[in-house]
Amino acid sequence: MLLAIPAIGLAQDSAAYFQSNCASCHTIGGGALVGPDLQNLEQRKGRQWLLKFLANPQAVIDSGDAYAKKMLGESNDVVMPAVSGLDRAQIEALLDWIAAQGKSAGAQPAAAAPPAEPVFTAADAAFGRELATGSRHLANGGAPCISCHAFHGMPMLGGGALGPDLTHEFTRLGGGRAATAWLGSPPTPTMKSIYSAHAIQPDEAHALAAYLDSLSKQEGGGAAHAEKRFLLIGLGGCLIALVAMDTIWRKRFSAVRRPLVAGTRGQ
Repeated sequence: MLLAIPAIGLAQDSAAYFQSNCASCHTIGGGALVGPDLQNLEQRKGRQWLLKFLANPQAVIDSGDAYAKKMLGESNDVVMPAVSGLDRAQIEALLDWIAAQGKSAGAQPAAAAPPAEPVFTAADAAFGRELATGSRHLANGGAPCISCHAFHGMPMLGGGALGPDLTHEFTRLGGGRAATAWLGSPPTPTMKSIYSAHAIQPDEAHALAAYLDSLSKQEGGGAAHAEKRFLLIGLGGCLIALVAMDTIWRKRFSAVRRPLVAGTRGQ
């Protein structure tokens, strides 16, 4: 995915930019991740279409463009973030670099199959839960998932509302390989601003992906279901408290009123 980009004049600048901004969602000849494989990209759609799409992906999708909608469906409805700070020359340079890498990948022996899906263990998921809930700190000091997200099984009253519910995010991202790559270098503007200086380590990305995988397999609703349950518990607790207060204060009122009435009659 392409976000804000500094001036790109040399191939190494494009390579560095791709690695830090695009590689979490795309490969060039390695198969699809969150987004499509970019090998032979311009053979699928011409450069003019690509320039228009990269300038504003959401606008192209909203226009009803059939190919953009097809890509969106294949990406589990994960929309590429809007591009900012790019001029035409910078986008052209990056597209040139992607095209060159695609030709290089195509010249490699045909045996290069996409990497297998990662294997997750219960220990991985437990470690990921600790990182997600903040009970264990990320190595580079990044914020835990619960600061901005809610998810099924989170601690009571925990979870932020800045980001989406993570309960089914593993499926939405396209599985373990895609989720691990995405977590290793989150490309969305908000997450990039948080984690660019506090990078998530490979073992942490693996563990968080394992935890997201475990969440996707749990029965029951997401965080919204937990919030409804908490609301019902709260309403029930308030009702019980009101009944108890009414019982207590009724007796107290009688205990005060009777001596006052008796004293008045005695006078």
